[in-house]
Amino acid sequence: VAGPVRQNRVVMTNVGDHSPSADGKPKGVLLIDGNLIEATHESYLSKIVRLKIVNDFVGQGYGALDLSLDDECLELVPGSKDKIDPLGPKVCVGAGTGQGYGALDLSLDDECLELVPGSKDKIDPLGPKVCVGAGTGQGYGALDLSLDDECLELVPGSKDKIDPLGPKVCVGAPDRVDKAIHSKFVAAGDMQGAVVGMNAGIKGSLMEQAMHIMVAAYGSEVGSSALKFIPTGGLYVSGGLTPKNIKFINGDDSPFIKAFFDKGRVSPLLDGVPVFAVMNEDIGLRGARVCALREYKSLAS
Repeated sequence: VAGPVRQNRVVMTNVGDHSPSADGKPKGVLLIDGNLIEATHESYLSKIVRLKIVNDFVGQGYGALDLSLDDECLELVPGSKDKIDPLGPKVCVGAGTGQGYGALDLSLDDECLELVPGSKDKIDPLGPKVCVGAGTGQGYGALDLSLDDECLELVPGSKDKIDPLGPKVCVGAPDRVDKAIHSKFVAAGDMQGAVVGMNAGIKGSLMEQAMHIMVAAYGSEVGSSALKFIPTGGLYVSGGLTPKNIKFINGDDSPFIKAFFDKGRVSPLLDGVPVFAVMNEDIGLRGARVCALREYKSLAS
């Protein structure tokens, strides 16, 4: 399921209306309570002996235990399979619709995306603020924008940090905007990332630039994860984003790998970490199966 699981209960983050009503509570959300379902003895629910709710990315982690390194993974660092320590820790990092550890993070209103990992924690309330964009309005047109309907926060919480008397800066490259692609982007809703991804192969385009920025930030955070955990048992880069954008992730000259190893004097520590791109997109469901088998074995014993 999509959403944080606490005490075997989850409020689905991708279903329902999470906007607050007059009393401050969400208008309509879907709550799944595994404990309540287990305790229900009506109709077909009486057949359920054990129900464990698994977060979609937790499923990704368990699914990494069920992968074939030869058939379902791609070595991002040559020789990774030979470097694996069977007793070493394993780490799964991913950025997709379910997000994942330290990669990309939604804003508090579910409308923002961190392009640089940890941006929210880096905000200085007294520091200067800059807006960078690329469109046809630009300039003074930025003074006439609706922040709710026409802007996307690149730094979470930006709307709440605005000083009405502070300076405003607008930077853009209107000559590089492809109007046809821009129209598709505007109409794509929550699939705007897919529009960028499908057109990121256009050399010199804003889509290519955006992809390089995002993938470099992603690679940097994956490298940070490797330094935190030293996962000699394998570091698995999973999620739907990975196979869809593998040409920007794989290769010594890719922005992902360059950022992964760009850790200054501690970079040599990463040489011993086996790194894999997970090319199978059903790894989350596979992880749920792993969890189910473990629950079954515990009941059987």
